[in-house]
Amino acid sequence: MEVLVERCAGLDVHMRSVSACVRTPGPGRSRRSEVRTFLTFDASLAELAGWLLAEGVTAVAMEATGVYWKPVWDVLEDVGLDVKLVNPQHIKAVPGRKTDVRDAQWIAQLLECGLLNASFVPPREIRELRDLTRYRRRLVESRARETMRLAKLLEGAHVKLSSVVSDLTGVTSRLILAALCDGERDPEVLAELAQRKLRRKIPELRQAVPGRFNEHYAFMVREVLVQIDELDAAIHRIDQRVEEVVAPFAWARDLLSTIPGIKTRNAEIIIAEIGVDMTRFPTPEHLASWAGVCPGNRQSGGRQRSGATRQGNPWLQSALIEAAWSASRTRNCSMQTRFWRIARRRGVNKAAMAVAHHVLIVVWHLLAERATYHELGPDYLARYDDPTRRQRHLVHQLEQLGLHVTVEPAA
Repeated sequence: MEVLVERCAGLDVHMRSVSACVRTPGPGRSRRSEVRTFLTFDASLAELAGWLLAEGVTAVAMEATGVYWKPVWDVLEDVGLDVKLVNPQHIKAVPGRKTDVRDAQWIAQLLECGLLNASFVPPREIRELRDLTRYRRRLVESRARETMRLAKLLEGAHVKLSSVVSDLTGVTSRLILAALCDGERDPEVLAELAQRKLRRKIPELRQAVPGRFNEHYAFMVREVLVQIDELDAAIHRIDQRVEEVVAPFAWARDLLSTIPGIKTRNAEIIIAEIGVDMTRFPTPEHLASWAGVCPGNRQSGGRQRSGATRQGNPWLQSALIEAAWSASRTRNCSMQTRFWRIARRRGVNKAAMAVAHHVLIVVWHLLAERATYHELGPDYLARYDDPTRRQRHLVHQLEQLGLHVTVEPAA
């Protein structure tokens, strides 16, 4: 097979060691292969980078193995080497070759023949933003779990507060829970703690408290509320840090926030996952395929086997699905019309995925062209409907009900 990269290296990365194989021109038309093993400490990785530079290596490839590739990537990126991160599923080892050294040699051979496609790795600033947004997402999920745990505790104590208030961590709920934990058991006193609109529900609050709230539940509720407060404080700190890191990309966040269904937090997640440089994705279809929000393409024997979406970026997918559901509830919006037209035929889940795909296509165009979103209106899709085709469809539906239909133009 033709050699496209004369001086290249393949790395097999593990937690404690890195096996490196350098492929360079040998005598005549042969190829020389040299393998060395390095530890993953910074000093050893610096030796690896120095050796690769001394050999004149122009391209390096390694598998994406958990998080162990990140220190190697950082060191090689700092010295200016062209590093490719490759999906392990794209480097199937040949039977009988499974050792660290053989894996490094196999990666190097694939790289020199141009058979490896690099995975998308965003710049360092975007990677730092990605760490923050993903951690914030985990904190928000942890807070939601603690809130559900609080609801379960109150149900066990026969305190039906969640049947009256919509937010167990709101002002009224916190006042009532604090009074319960302090020993107050009078329903009249507890109900009078209601604030603002909830004062209209004082009769219901009297019936909801105090149930069988005792010292055991008081201790448990205090601990859960402490956890919720700590998570709120952590989320607030992360939000402040995100504001600082996303500042150079504020223009992109403002553009994405003009799309129906996308608000500030979702825009930050999308930027953290795909970056702002759309030249990494030649077309919006490439981006949708990478994200895993487009229909699958599995054809064999001239037959389409499956159209299920493939696995993609779960963090980006969840943000896009959330935006799709939000757009479905946005009035006078073409995305709302698109969502419910698909939902009537194929269900809401497939409609959400289809609109998420559409949202990502719009995101690509806005970032690539630095343009704001232009709303097309709720009747946008109707303008492209074929009246004759719709008429045949409606007549067919009526005939299926056993009716004879005669169509005449209106006077």
